[in-house]
Amino acid sequence: MSAALAVEADGLVKTFGKGDGQVRALDGVSLQVPMGTVLGLLGPNGAGKTTAVNILTTLLKPDAGRAEVVGVDVVKHPARVRNQIGLAGQFAAIDENLTGEENLALVGRLNHLARSDVRARTRSLLSDFGLSDAGGRLAKTYSGGMRRRLDLAAALVARPPVLFLDEPTTGLDPRSRVDLWKVIEDLVADGTSLLLTTQYLEEADRLADRISVVDHGRVIAEGTSAELKSKLGSTVVEARMADEDAAEQAIGALKSIGDHDPARDGVVVRLTASDGPAALSEVVRALDASGLVLAGLQVREPSLDDVFLSLTGHRAEDGQDEEIAAGADERRGGRRSG
Repeated sequence: MSAALAVEADGLVKTFGKGDGQVRALDGVSLQVPMGTVLGLLGPNGAGKTTAVNILTTLLKPDAGRAEVVGVDVVKHPARVRNQIGLAGQFAAIDENLTGEENLALVGRLNHLARSDVRARTRSLLSDFGLSDAGGRLAKTYSGGMRRRLDLAAALVARPPVLFLDEPTTGLDPRSRVDLWKVIEDLVADGTSLLLTTQYLEEADRLADRISVVDHGRVIAEGTSAELKSKLGSTVVEARMADEDAAEQAIGALKSIGDHDPARDGVVVRLTASDGPAALSEVVRALDASGLVLAGLQVREPSLDDVFLSLTGHRAEDGQDEEIAAGADERRGGRRSG
């Protein structure tokens, strides 16, 4: 494996449960994160994202495959790996009965930092994350966005070169999400290498240098946001029908139009085409010939949502949470689930 990579995984496999209840959370996942870049791991709940992060951060051992972080094998040398990484999971792992300052100081002491370094680092991080005024307050008085920022600050106390963020903005309001995105962008600008899991397509589009799309434990596509969008054609045509029955009929009527087979999302039928205006006319004629009445019609640029729907047949948020088994397995082992 290459020393120029912050993270590298090759053929990771992980299965939970036994017999008929067995869940194959990872089915041969391979990933690469070059130094100083952001890899967005995009997929629905249950796709395998959290399981991959838990293996890469030494919380789980893979059944097959291997992985390295900054050139160190995660199974053979887990302690060395932990000294090189920071992890912020889906739920803020802070002590609500401590103040913001005390939470960060505790992490510093656990990382064996000198007392003077802990004080300086705590002040610096509270300032960087806009928490200076709240540093003396108990964390249980913080808003959801403040807790998430404090959790991310805690992951950075020891200045790790590699950071893992597992759906860091889940449950946040839009303003808090945008604020946290800015913090993440500043970290990357300072040289931090980052693996980010998310089911928010806008988040991957904004933050990631490259994206790996994961579904049912497999990487089904990878590339830059622009590369993934380009696979769909230059424009997206959306035909809104009166009801889902009409939308299902419209799929058959529109099969010969566009670059790919049309896909249905409720009452909306989407197709992609290199010439959007021409495709609009064809859609109107085809639906009219089939006796179907349009409720609305528009053309727009493709999004990552379109990419995901085309690749998987469902939206990113439609997956089932198959990784519950992973969390249960870790809790039995006495570890906090990410």
